[in-house]
Amino acid sequence: MLHLLPLPFPSCPCGARPPPRRFLDPGGGPPPSRGNGVSIFRRRALRGTDVRSDTPSSRKGRDDARLGGGAGQGGYDDGGGGAALLASFRRLLLLSGSAQDDAAGDEEEHGQFPKRWAIVFLCFSAFLLCNMDRVNMSIAILPMSAEFGWNPQTVGLIQSSFFWGYLLTQIAGGIWADRVGGKTVLGFGVIWWSIATALTPVAVKLGLPFLLVVRAFMGIGEGVAMPAMNNILSKWVPVSERSRSLALVYSGMYLGSVTGLAFSPLLIHQLGWPSVFYSFGSLGVVWFTIWVSKAYSTPLEDPGISAAEKKLITSQTTGGEPVKEIPWGLILSKPPVWALIVSHFCHNWGTFILLTWMPTYYNQVLKFNLTESSLFCVLPWLTMAVSANFGGWIADTLVSRGLSVTIVRKIMQSIGFLGPAFFLTQLSHIDSPAMAVLCMACSQGTDAFSQSGLYSNHQDIGPRYAGVLLGLSNTAGVLAGVLGTAATGYILQHGLA
Repeated sequence: MLHLLPLPFPSCPCGARPPPRRFLDPGGGPPPSRGNGVSIFRRRALRGTDVRSDTPSSRKGRDDARLGGGAGQGGYDDGGGGAALLASFRRLLLLSGSAQDDAAGDEEEHGQFPKRWAIVFLCFSAFLLCNMDRVNMSIAILPMSAEFGWNPQTVGLIQSSFFWGYLLTQIAGGIWADRVGGKTVLGFGVIWWSIATALTPVAVKLGLPFLLVVRAFMGIGEGVAMPAMNNILSKWVPVSERSRSLALVYSGMYLGSVTGLAFSPLLIHQLGWPSVFYSFGSLGVVWFTIWVSKAYSTPLEDPGISAAEKKLITSQTTGGEPVKEIPWGLILSKPPVWALIVSHFCHNWGTFILLTWMPTYYNQVLKFNLTESSLFCVLPWLTMAVSANFGGWIADTLVSRGLSVTIVRKIMQSIGFLGPAFFLTQLSHIDSPAMAVLCMACSQGTDAFSQSGLYSNHQDIGPRYAGVLLGLSNTAGVLAGVLGTAATGYILQHGLA
């Protein structure tokens, strides 16, 4: 399990490891100032690039790494002795900080709310709406299937049709975001899926084929959201805050599931199942209005950001230059990329099955009614929201204290895989509904540690191509969702024989 997310290091005869590197675009971002050597070293350390002097030999090593050469996978060997000194110096810098960054933090404390966290909060709210609009079908499908006479196989087909469109726009959304900026792409995605959500009751009245098309259209909009968000945060969030920011944004998805599962049955009982789609879809229009007026793809484009915050961000990120060409050969030749793809597939196989079939499991297996099913479904996702932020805080703390980013990602992802594997296997011999719900909650709670594992690793290994990398790995994850959701419906109707 621990080999899934490698960030390769060059060999070091002295036994010490140099700091983790981004093999796809090492040393990216704005050139550091030469006025303060300590500040330069610290900025490189926090950005995950090599802490080394700017000599002709080191420049040659960086040039080789950009072309995919060098020692290891995109690395280069510094001769051993210097690596131990530089690794120790990096840890010291991470712990001690610098007067320059402290001054920037003091200026933010006495000024406006940090703009980067406003961007993070807007992304959080977008993902809140994302899962609200996605899970409402999991609840509404129960009265809808009773009204229209849908069997489990048809229900599985409807649930999986969302992923048809979701699959199509993963890589395309990443390319689009990396080239034109995440603001445009994420804004398009939210307004697109919100309109599709509001049109769902109309499509149901027209017939099953129309419903499948509208659900696929909804998937198209939600498919660009994750690559676009990853692109934005790679430009806005320093590496020292990466795990926390991503955990907060992804916890929006979990709280979206909580909100959707909690309010959907209330709306259905009071106003009928179509009201769920009309009300949830309209919220996206409100979000889009705020997003257009307040958000920017990079801090360099934002006229309202303070000079201190802009300096802090640009010193630890890759800058705002758009990507003109995607180095597909270099990207696909790297084992860490394939490790991300495999990990994402395995992670989403279980996650999407639980997302779409949990209410049905509670209703048909545990014999909860519609309201009880929705309320008990809330607990696992609420646990994930808390656990994701807790895991993000742990991960950033470990990184700030000098532990290798590679090791931190592997620890977090191992918890995210082994925890659900243990708790879900207990469901096969548990008869108590309370224990079943508890196992579900523990499974999803440990699963949330993946936000500080594989979901953070895209920005670690290639921040300039963060959107494309997430699009690639999430394509595999969506395939898991399509196959797993549809297969579950088939197994429920026909069995394994």
